[in-house]
Amino acid sequence: MTLDFTSEARAFADDLRELRRDLHRNPEVGLDLPETQRRILRALEGLPLEITLGRGLSSIVAVLRGAHPGPTVLLRGDMDALPVVEATGLDFASANGNMHACGHDLHVSGLVGAAQLLSAHQADLSGTVAFMFQPGEEGMGGAKIMLEERMFEAIGQRPDAAYAIHVAPGPPGTFVTRPGTIMAGANTLHVTMHGSGGHSSRPEDAVDPVRPILELGQALQSMVTGSFSVFDPIVAQVTQLEAGEAVNVIPASAKLGASVRTLSHETTRKFPELAARQAESIAAAHGCTAEVVWTEQYPVTVNDGDEAAFALAALTDRFGVERVVQVPDPLMGSEDFSFVLEQVPGAFVFFFVSPEGIDPETAAINHSPEVLFDDAHLPDQAAALATLAWERSLRG
Repeated sequence: MTLDFTSEARAFADDLRELRRDLHRNPEVGLDLPETQRRILRALEGLPLEITLGRGLSSIVAVLRGAHPGPTVLLRGDMDALPVVEATGLDFASANGNMHACGHDLHVSGLVGAAQLLSAHQADLSGTVAFMFQPGEEGMGGAKIMLEERMFEAIGQRPDAAYAIHVAPGPPGTFVTRPGTIMAGANTLHVTMHGSGGHSSRPEDAVDPVRPILELGQALQSMVTGSFSVFDPIVAQVTQLEAGEAVNVIPASAKLGASVRTLSHETTRKFPELAARQAESIAAAHGCTAEVVWTEQYPVTVNDGDEAAFALAALTDRFGVERVVQVPDPLMGSEDFSFVLEQVPGAFVFFFVSPEGIDPETAAINHSPEVLFDDAHLPDQAAALATLAWERSLRG
């Protein structure tokens, strides 16, 4: 049974747009999003959903149980905004110092729309669909916390497949994904060189930690080009340097911070081992000691090959070949949907929603205070999520 979710979604497009703009005016940051949660619950009222709320965060898991046996499919929409002062000039712009600069207001609205579409066909639905409304995607690992709070138990079982759609500037109405790695893992490296301070006029009486920290910054770049395959690239960007306060004092310690993006679990494991060895060797050469802290923030986001192929095929059947693109390369940004995809085969899909009249090549990007997303595409976003769940349920 094939359903025209696109036409059905257009019937309540105004409601989706109103929800999106309400969320956009009132963005909340982090794990505690009480007003956002309240607005979502109000939008879900009257639907045949089993609702479970998070304990340590403002999450919502809404479960729709079909009338017939079948697989369990999870659909994710993240809820949180960013601490960015909006500069779009929109008449529904935020004025509270935060901003939905990554489009999560559209993700929530699109997921609500998918819940409405699928609920209308509960009597014909095979299996179960879980709608995952997730706070804390922006650096706080909300997906991981939801998993730790036993989200799968609330659903009733581990899902058979999981999908998420993320909006971005680009040719309007285009869906983009790929099998395998779709986004990088996000990691941080912090190194402190410990020496002994002294007067800048008598360096021979001190052990200067500044020189080795500067040397390490250069050495890390050489390490990336010399120790990692160009076919499994890595980005290691030194973004922080800290050493002393007075210009005539050699400090006792100096610090370096770097953002490290990896595209495989192997490079995520290998980089800190080599970086620690590099730091310790350079420190020893200068008579210092090195303290190295490596943090894996988000894993690599890896699409299951079969599920990515299914998503590309299902979206092509629904929206046409000209609107669905399999890209050759992953992006170096990161996503905490990766925590879900480590446990459930699935696919992460981008949806380009630049407003008409804006050149996608020069449009402000996600996280910019000037980024614009066109909510006229919300019916298609809701229909795409519903289509993925419905067509996957038919596969068993």
